[in-house]
Amino acid sequence: MIIRTDAVVVTCIDYRLQPLLDEWIKTQLGYGNYNRVAFGGSVKNWDTVFSQIEMSRRVHSVNRVILINHQDCRAYGAEDSYERHLHDLRQARDSVLERIPDVAVELYYLWLDGRFERVD
Repeated sequence: MIIRTDAVVVTCIDYRLQPLLDEWIKTQLGYGNYNRVAFGGSVKNWDTVFSQIEMSRRVHSVNRVILINHQDCRAYGAEDSYERHLHDLRQARDSVLERIPDVAVELYYLWLDGRFERVD
C-alpha cells in the first residue's frame, strides 16, 4: 500500500528558522501532508538531499518538491551569499526535474526576518 503525501520540503537544520518554517509549512501544507528533510545547508549537500527526495517519491508518491535555503547559513561559511543560494537552488531544481520530470519544484529563500521569497 502506497501512502501519498503532497510534498517533500527540504530545509536547513538551523534552530533559528524552525518557528518560521513550522508556521509557513502549516499554512502552506497543513500537518501530516508532507515529508520534511533537514540538512545543514539545505541543498548544499545535494547528493544526500536528493536521495531523500527520491525516497519520498518512491515511498510516498510526492508530486511536489519544495526547496528552501536561507540568509546567513553557517553551513555555507565564507561562500554564503544571496547569489550563491539562488544559484544552488536553481541547480537543485534542474537536477530534480532532470531525474523526476513530472514533479512540481518550488524554490524559496528565507530571510531571517521571516520573509519567504519565491525564487524563479
